[in-house]
Amino acid sequence: MRVFLDVVEAGSFTAAARNAQLSTARTSRAVAKLETQLRTRLLDRTTRRVALTDAGERYLQRCQQVLACVEDAEAEARDACAPPKGKLRVHAMTSIGVSYILPIIRDYQHRYPEVMVDLTLAPRIPDMMGEGYDVSIILSDRVPESGLGSQLLGRAFSVVCASPAYLAKYGVPGTPADLTNHICLRMRAVESPQGQWTLDGPRGVETVALPPASLQVNHVGGMAAAVREGMGLAILPIYTLMDSLMSGDIVRVMPDYISHSTNVYALYPSRQHSDAKTRSWANFLHDHPLETLMPQLPSPSELTAA
Repeated sequence: MRVFLDVVEAGSFTAAARNAQLSTARTSRAVAKLETQLRTRLLDRTTRRVALTDAGERYLQRCQQVLACVEDAEAEARDACAPPKGKLRVHAMTSIGVSYILPIIRDYQHRYPEVMVDLTLAPRIPDMMGEGYDVSIILSDRVPESGLGSQLLGRAFSVVCASPAYLAKYGVPGTPADLTNHICLRMRAVESPQGQWTLDGPRGVETVALPPASLQVNHVGGMAAAVREGMGLAILPIYTLMDSLMSGDIVRVMPDYISHSTNVYALYPSRQHSDAKTRSWANFLHDHPLETLMPQLPSPSELTAA
């Protein structure tokens, strides 16, 4: 199969033989043996050049796929005992990258110190092949139809939260209807322009119209700071709040309700495990699903009391 592919790429038996440092006769015999085995002619031969038959055209595509798999298998076997090293180019959507991927990179590099990670944080799905990324971490309801390999890392969602000081002053909402009596801060370009929050809870999906906003913020970190200052309630991704929830600086309210639930995926080029560093990174992500960021929190009543 390799010789057949060489002949097609070189355009002649002589050129293929020269490139592979074989005799022309041996090269010709290899292709003839393949044709005998398949019981079909793969190449039309002339004194000047060779051309693929229809059967040869179809067989060529299969050969390319098979040989690519063989090369991957050989590379994986060679690298099995080799420590990962080199540059690993990682893209991540901004908030999930800061909260989830950076701690994983820290632990990964403790294990594999010879890997230099080049992390790009950007709120988009990149052109991985064109931009040269080894992996991209995205938030999406479904895997993009891009021909890329994918790995489900977990499910992310947002929660309604506030500071203990705000709740002591204004009370604790128990249902979506109670939000109309509260100061509800807005993330720009997340909430709808009609000023609504959509929450999924015990009674299914509920949409509540909110009073006019006293503050809009376009950045998750800025909104979390506003919540800590007691400026109002907000909906924020839970993975950005873990430290504040554990310390009690921010309290999750209406704990039976979530919003903006979506999947977290790692995307890879189609030949995703072509080297040791990419393969080790994929395995590391598998061992650190998103749920590891969410240890057992104190009960809402305990947090509120605090």
